[in-house]
Amino acid sequence: MLFRSPNPMPWRLRAVSLAAMLWGFVLFMPVGMNYLAAGLTLIAMAVAGDWRARTERFRRSPLRWPLAALAAWVLLILLLRPHYEETGIALWHHFRIWITLVSTVLLSADEAKAAVRGFMAATLLALLAVLLQLAGLPDLGVLHHVTVMKGNKSINDALLFTLAGASAAVFGLAQFGPDRWRWKPATLAFALTIVAGLLAAFALPSRTSLVGLVIAVLGACVHQWRGHLRALLVAVCVTGALAGGLIWATPSVQQKFTLGVEELNAARAGEVSEGSWVVRSIMYRETARMMLDRPLAGWGLGSWTPQWHSRGPALLANYNMPHDDFLWMGAEMGLPGLLVLLSIFLAGIAMAWRRRDLTGRMGFAAILLMSVATLVNSALRDAAIGLSLPWIVFVYLRLVQAEGQPWQVLLGRAGAGPVVAIPVVQPLRAGR
Repeated sequence: MLFRSPNPMPWRLRAVSLAAMLWGFVLFMPVGMNYLAAGLTLIAMAVAGDWRARTERFRRSPLRWPLAALAAWVLLILLLRPHYEETGIALWHHFRIWITLVSTVLLSADEAKAAVRGFMAATLLALLAVLLQLAGLPDLGVLHHVTVMKGNKSINDALLFTLAGASAAVFGLAQFGPDRWRWKPATLAFALTIVAGLLAAFALPSRTSLVGLVIAVLGACVHQWRGHLRALLVAVCVTGALAGGLIWATPSVQQKFTLGVEELNAARAGEVSEGSWVVRSIMYRETARMMLDRPLAGWGLGSWTPQWHSRGPALLANYNMPHDDFLWMGAEMGLPGLLVLLSIFLAGIAMAWRRRDLTGRMGFAAILLMSVATLVNSALRDAAIGLSLPWIVFVYLRLVQAEGQPWQVLLGRAGAGPVVAIPVVQPLRAGR
């Protein structure tokens, strides 16, 4: 049973688990479904009460100070800096980002596990949609962006496939220990990782996802074998060889990265076009200049678009975000804004690094992937990604703080690999 427990949960707490599972289940679906699930989760939390346990979770979380600093700095910038036409929209985005991240900290371990189960089911459904499309059958309407590359929602779906693939790789790596090697579950897990890579290369072509997958898997290798240099070198070499083999065996992937290098060179030469890396190169340069012009408190919330219109080329005037959330924060809220956002990611990385087991490794790979997506895309600023990827990644981090072995519970007997648990914090008894 999904919520089997010796002490059955009150219906109000079960409602939070169901709402969190729904949020996990709709991550691949249109952004309106994400908003609906997010709203239901927040309403269920409000109705369920149990605020003493939820407050205690927030108080004990290493993310508490970075998240509190983010809220405080946004409000201070709102009060002190000029307002613009898009100030209200920017304030809404900051609130959405903040409440999305905070909501994961407030979840109990059981609620977080329910969210991951929803994500697992959603991934299987999305894979089914891809298979139906390959068979020439009509796609599932709510999963249209999974089968047709269209805007940031498709990039979000590619990143979610990548997260699932990285999670499978982490599970596969856990099957190799000093005492025994479990080849069958490891082979199945790595096959799922390869499927995720192929989806990011062909079905939803995304260089961000491919790079993020490689970095997440390499990070998992370092996390697992940090004290065993020989095993670490072997794992890194194998991962690098597989990644290189994928690029070598697929000319289309080679062409994408070759095109990216050509676009970067063109941008350095002063060329202006709508090539992906040309646009990013120009936006990163101009956004960095915005930040350096007002390093202490930035230009104010909602300032990026008017600043971009005054600095960027007319051909690219329709863009409304710089595709790098760290620079976006720095331009609108100064270097302190960038550092506050960076501190959230560093706190998450440190949490996962300190827990040396499967659960810690899952969180570590997830936050590395999220870092890549935030650095080269609008993984927080754009709700098409920001209500999906950050939420499930920080749910992974919530499980890092849970007692016991939550990922072994999620994966059943298959998750019983050779791992060593070193919890990052003392377990929370109230509400787990």
